[in-house]
Amino acid sequence: MAHVSKHALNKVLLRTQGCQFAHNYERMQSLSLTYCFSPVLEELYKDAPKEERVTAGQRYLEYFNTHPLAIPFILGICAALEESTDEDHKDAVTGIKTSLMGPFAGLGDSMLNLTWYPIAGSIGASLCVDNGSLIGPLVMFLLINLLYWPLKYFGIHMGYSKGMELIEKGGVALIERLGNLANVLGIIVVGCLIPQTVKLKTGLEFAFSEGDPLVIQNQLDSVMPYILPVLLTTVCYHLIKKGNGKNTAQVIIGLIVFALVFAAIGYYTGVSIFA
Repeated sequence: MAHVSKHALNKVLLRTQGCQFAHNYERMQSLSLTYCFSPVLEELYKDAPKEERVTAGQRYLEYFNTHPLAIPFILGICAALEESTDEDHKDAVTGIKTSLMGPFAGLGDSMLNLTWYPIAGSIGASLCVDNGSLIGPLVMFLLINLLYWPLKYFGIHMGYSKGMELIEKGGVALIERLGNLANVLGIIVVGCLIPQTVKLKTGLEFAFSEGDPLVIQNQLDSVMPYILPVLLTTVCYHLIKKGNGKNTAQVIIGLIVFALVFAAIGYYTGVSIFA
């Protein structure tokens, strides 16, 4: 059987950029996975009988779903296994592919979606929150891709050259443990970012016949600084979680309406409840 060339691996890498375009609810990423991996199959099976080529393609049309960033690494391992495994033992390729998609999905969600995304997004938001500059979204885009592209590139080439060796030495348990640690880190990072990106204060004051008025915001700050931004973030989180993310647009519109209503109250009554 032929060997997998670096050119074929790079073609797989480029195709993984659109791996989410052919998502379906029956087999998730299987169709796009087959398209991404077809350059390798074309090299390995270019002289094989038609039946073997069809069977090879069908192996990747089975159910598959993982984090998009993990696909190059998994396909690199599959390329090495396809090259070194006899046709009678190709079920091992499917088994390893299936066993890796779960742990890598959790690792990608924890370390990237719940950790790096909020960091990149908060840096971008901090650059445009005051003056509305377009530099913020651009910086967020660059930060995400400056991490994604190297990870994908080294992922597919290391997966091909040393993938199984890394899995056998570290084991899937190590991947799952890293995912748990990344969850904790993500929670810490998001918690630290709330006071920097969420701005909410109350202007309520209670005047007395004698002495200075009671400023509610000062009392809240003395008990727990930034308690209002934390409460607002918690409410939004539970609303989005309750709707499984499908109601995100409604939550955003609700926040806009909330801000406009209390701004109008403050404008017409002179009493600033929230700011």
